[in-house]
Amino acid sequence: QAQLVESGGGLVQAGGSLRLSCAASGRTFSTNAMSWFRQAPGKEREFVGVISYSGGNADYTDSVKGRFTISRDNDKNTMYLQMNNLKPEDTAVYYCAASSYRYAGRGLHEYAYWGQGIQVTVSS
Repeated sequence: QAQLVESGGGLVQAGGSLRLSCAASGRTFSTNAMSWFRQAPGKEREFVGVISYSGGNADYTDSVKGRFTISRDNDKNTMYLQMNNLKPEDTAVYYCAASSYRYAGRGLHEYAYWGQGIQVTVSS
């Protein structure tokens, strides 16, 4: 059974950095677009960024552009989210997700596979 597992979350001060990993198992996702979403307390889950199956294309929500970078290593079946210059408003549970297609967009409905989520807390 396909499974996505996030790691690398935690508590960091504003201005700091974290790198999240999303390790896939049970099947390869090298032909699937993958994405990061986040959900803050009391808010809806929101799109953070997406990377195409090959890693050649990426898209980000405006609030993280220039600060966050998504990458992937298909040999390791793993996706990453490098988060720099973190702000308190980045505090949320972060989820990785995989689409059934090579390219995907910002909608939750486009993703068939989800991780369990990992907490990122940025203190001011």
